Amino acid sequence: MRPLLTAFIDLLLYSNLWIAFAAVAMTAQTQYLLAGAVYPTPLLGFILFATLFLYAAHRIVGLKRSAPFRQSGRYQVIGQFRSHIVFYALIAALCAALFYFQLPSRLMLATVAPCLLALGYVMPLWKGRRLRDVHYIKIFLIAITWSWITVILPAIELGMAYAIPLYIMLLERMLFVFAITIPFDIRDLEIDAYNQVKTLPAALGVRQSQRWAAAALLLMGLLAGLNYYLDVYRLPQLVALVSSAFVAVLLVYYAERTEHDYFFTGLVDGLMVLQFALVYTFSTLSA
Repeated sequence: MRPLLTAFIDLLLYSNLWIAFAAVAMTAQTQYLLAGAVYPTPLLGFILFATLFLYAAHRIVGLKRSAPFRQSGRYQVIGQFRSHIVFYALIAALCAALFYFQLPSRLMLATVAPCLLALGYVMPLWKGRRLRDVHYIKIFLIAITWSWITVILPAIELGMAYAIPLYIMLLERMLFVFAITIPFDIRDLEIDAYNQVKTLPAALGVRQSQRWAAAALLLMGLLAGLNYYLDVYRLPQLVALVSSAFVAVLLVYYAERTEHDYFFTGLVDGLMVLQFALVYTFSTLSA
C-alpha cells in the first residue's frame, strides 16, 4: 500500500499537476472574491496547462544544472521520469495553446507580459542564464508573475481591472506568494550556491529570511483587513485569509528543520490550494 501511495504522490507532485491545481485555485479564488462565484472559463484552462508546461520545462532545465544532486531526493525522481515530464510538457503546451485562442483579445494581450516573464524565468536567455539566475530577483519574479496571472487576468476577464480594492488584493497576493517562496530558497541554499546564484536566505541568513516572510504575511493580513473595511471581503473571507497566513507562518518556520521535498512541493505549494479551500468553505458555511 505504501509504495502505491508514494507513486501516487510522486505523480501528483512531479507531473506538476499539484502546482497547476494551485494556480487554478488562486485564480478561482480571485473570481470568487470579486464576483461571488467560480466560472469555468477558458482562462482557467489556459492557466492550468500553461503552468503544467512551464513547471515541466523548469524541471527539465533544472535537472541539467544539478549534477551533484541527481542521486537523491526530488532530482532522482525527476531524472527517473524525465521522458514522462517531457511528454507532459508537450501535451500541456498544445492544450494551453488551444485555450489561449479561446480567450477574448484583451485577455490574449494581457497574458503576453507575465508569460514572457515566466518563460524567461525557466528558459536560458543569455549564455545559458535564466532570469532566476540573476542574484536576488527570483523570489520577486515569482511573486509578481503569480500575482499578475492569478489576480489581474481574472479581474480583466470580469471587467474589474481598475478598482482600488483589486490592487489591494494584488499586493496581498504578492506578499503571500513572496512569503511561501522563502522556504524554497531555504531548501535550495546548496543548489543555488553550486549555481552561483545569491538569494535572500544566503545573504540574510535563514532566521532573518523567515522574519521577512512573517512580516510579509502580517502585512498581507492587514491588507485583507483593509478590503474587509472597504466591504469587498466578508468577515468569513477575512478569517479564511488570516487563517491561511497563520498556517503559512508555521510552515515557513518549520522549513529549516526538514529536507523532504514532500514538505515543500506538497505542503508549502499546497498553501495556495488551502487558502482557496478556506475562503470558499468559510464563505459557503456562513451564507
